[in-house]
Amino acid sequence: MKVNEQLDERFYQRHAKIAADPNFKAVMIKKSQIEKFAKDFTYVYNKAWAGHGGGKSLEEKTVLKMFNTMKPVMDEHITWFVYYKDEPIAIWVNLPDLNQYFKHMDGKFGLMQKLKFLYLKRFGKCSRFVGLVFGIIPEFQGKGVDAYMIIEGAKVIQPMARYEDYEMQWIGDFNPKMINIAESITNKRSRTLSTYRYLFDRNKEFKRHPMV
Repeated sequence: MKVNEQLDERFYQRHAKIAADPNFKAVMIKKSQIEKFAKDFTYVYNKAWAGHGGGKSLEEKTVLKMFNTMKPVMDEHITWFVYYKDEPIAIWVNLPDLNQYFKHMDGKFGLMQKLKFLYLKRFGKCSRFVGLVFGIIPEFQGKGVDAYMIIEGAKVIQPMARYEDYEMQWIGDFNPKMINIAESITNKRSRTLSTYRYLFDRNKEFKRHPMV
C-alpha cells in the first residue's frame, strides 16, 4: 500500500473506542531501552504464537540478541507496542526495506560494502518499509487493539513522509485473522508465496499447518 493512503473509516472508529480508555497506550520502540522492549516482545510472542502449530516459545535472551542485531538498521518510528495497564499486549514490528541498500552491494558485504551501507543509510533514501511481526495476545484480540495500534503508528509515520510504500509480509493462509487485518488495510496483494515440503518417508502422513 501507499503510506499516504487514507485508512478505512472503520479503523478510526475502532481506534477511538480504545483511545478513550486511559489504560491503553501505544509507544514506539526506543533503542536506548532495547532490553525492556525485547522482554515485552517475548511476552507477547509467547502468549500469541507459541501455542500454534507446534510453535516454540522464545527465550528473552534470544529476542535480545535478535533486537541487537536489528538495532543498526532499526527505525524507531515504525515499530510499535501497545500496553494495557503497563502490561504489553500487542506488537507491530517493521523494518526499512534493506534490499534498497543491498542492491548497491553487488552481492557482497565486505568492509567496503559495510561502509557504503552506512553511508546509504545515513544519506540515501529508503522509500519502503516492510512488516515482519504483528500480534496481539489472545485476551485482547477482536477488541479493536489492531486498529488502535495501526492508527497510532500512522499518526507518526504518515506525517514523516519518509516512506512511500508499505508491505505486510509472510502472512500464512492458515492465519485468517491476520489476512482479514491486512485486507482491511488494503486489498492489494503484492505477491503469493508457496512453501513445499518433501517427505523422505513416503509412508508418513502429510498434514497442513493447522488454522489459527
